[in-house]
Amino acid sequence: MSDRVPQSLEIVTFRLARGSVEAFVAANAAVNDWLRRQPGFISRHLAEHDDGRLVDAVLWQSHDAALAAAAKMMEEMAQSEAMTMIDPVGLEMSHARIRLSIA
Repeated sequence: MSDRVPQSLEIVTFRLARGSVEAFVAANAAVNDWLRRQPGFISRHLAEHDDGRLVDAVLWQSHDAALAAAAKMMEEMAQSEAMTMIDPVGLEMSHARIRLSIA
């Protein structure tokens, strides 16, 4: 059994309250810069379902790093342009420890 701390995947599913997906992607420059400065950040991927729902998947080095960044984001980035475009109704956020990963 490995003593390695499992990475964590943050998954946020939401719809936009206003603006287009293209405008939302452009508005994420500040969020991306903020994420890159967070301890444990590895990568971020934004995907769009056919029905317009968006999925934001962020990979973290550990579950603790993911939870710490999520708490800080609510304090530090809540008023960013990108965050104000998100419809809070129906927003779902979860964090899960990675148990299998292949590339």
